[in-house]
Amino acid sequence: MTLSSVFRMGVMAAAVSLATSVLAEPAVVFDMGGKFDKSFNEAAYNGMEKWKKETGKKYLEFEISNESQREQALRRMAERGATPIIGIGFGQASAIEKLAKEFPKLQFAIIDMVVDLPNVQSVVFKEQEGSFLVGAMAAMASKTGKVGFVGGMDIPLIRKFQCGYEQGAKFANPKAEVFANMTGTTGAAWNDPARGGELAKAQFAKGADVVFAAAGGTGMGVYQAAKDGQKLAIGVDSNQNHLQPGTMLTSMVKGVDVAVYNVAKAHKPGISVLGLKEGGVGYALDANNAKLVTADMKKKVEAAKADIISGKIKVADYMADNACKY
Repeated sequence: MTLSSVFRMGVMAAAVSLATSVLAEPAVVFDMGGKFDKSFNEAAYNGMEKWKKETGKKYLEFEISNESQREQALRRMAERGATPIIGIGFGQASAIEKLAKEFPKLQFAIIDMVVDLPNVQSVVFKEQEGSFLVGAMAAMASKTGKVGFVGGMDIPLIRKFQCGYEQGAKFANPKAEVFANMTGTTGAAWNDPARGGELAKAQFAKGADVVFAAAGGTGMGVYQAAKDGQKLAIGVDSNQNHLQPGTMLTSMVKGVDVAVYNVAKAHKPGISVLGLKEGGVGYALDANNAKLVTADMKKKVEAAKADIISGKIKVADYMADNACKY
């Protein structure tokens, strides 16, 4: 064997090694609102950063600025050989379904929607269960018996939050009145804090003194309005209690960070459904809201949580059950 042939083999081996390392590199495409939305996308970002820190490896990422970029961004990742490719949010479903068929040897994942293909892992949550708990807390904390809900884009998933919240509020106080508004019908509804603030103020004017925002970045306006009006707000997806400490009653948390971390660590095709029992949803307690949540409130909410897990309390799912239809 000549020196030149040895050299060529070495170069080829290095090229194969490089290709393998690229193929093993995961990718994440964040949805509208960006990875620092202090909510859903940021939770996903935190999950990927945890994976990066633990493994010492890198990952590809892209933040879309409009809905038309979803397929383009995912395709770019696939063409680079990234795997698994993780789409954050239900809006990525059609693009992932298309690309997963085009690139059957690559692994894909979607958070908050189901794409039933052999190379796709779908992670969905029982948002209604976590929303039930914060709805009960809202009703218990309310002095007026009136509470509010501000959703982002008017879609079944956000109605699912609303439905659970209403059930929890009426569980704690059968006479509770729930006001609800959606921010809009396009992706812009996730990043409109001014509109969120307006909707919250309108609900406060009608007598609500606690408002739950399930609206991505739009929720920032809701939380500011609650602070300005000395009312209470409830955060969503991530623990947002620190954003306006003293007026954030709690946050309905989803384990988006855990889900994304687990997918990056070990992709498992199929559907994963995460509720209270699996630790996929819950509510946040920390120093920022410790003075707002009384021992009695916590006791009652924990009892309701246990009853939901055991099946004693059945929380209707807007997307599956004939309940809370608007």
